Amino acid sequence: MAELIRFGVSISEDLLEQFDKLIVQKGCNNRSEAIRDLIRNQLVELEWDNDEEEVAGTITLIYNHHVRGLSDLLLELQHNYYQLILSTMHLHLDHHNCLEVLAVKGTAGKVRQFAERLISVKGVKHGKLTITSTGKNLS
Repeated sequence: MAELIRFGVSISEDLLEQFDKLIVQKGCNNRSEAIRDLIRNQLVELEWDNDEEEVAGTITLIYNHHVRGLSDLLLELQHNYYQLILSTMHLHLDHHNCLEVLAVKGTAGKVRQFAERLISVKGVKHGKLTITSTGKNLS
């Protein structure tokens, strides 16, 4: 593990009070842990800004499987981007609606392109790309 370094931060009292409330809500043990989490989140977002950086994430879709041809189209898109897919999970929420979650890994640009293609398909009610890191660049 890397050596820990202490440093000081100047912050207004009001902002610190809001931060402390946020720490309690999120269940962080202390300010240092919360600040480390914020820094890591920013570093992960920077990875996603570089289209060539290897990243990981999930694509979540909600759709009505009764829409003619929709399931086939989604499956075809997945086959076109198979190299990005680590795993898929398909759940039947009710008689009409399905939830599909795809775990993905690849370059940020390709993963984003794949997610946008899936989410924009007519009949997809809601879709979301959740970004994370492969962890290689995080301490």
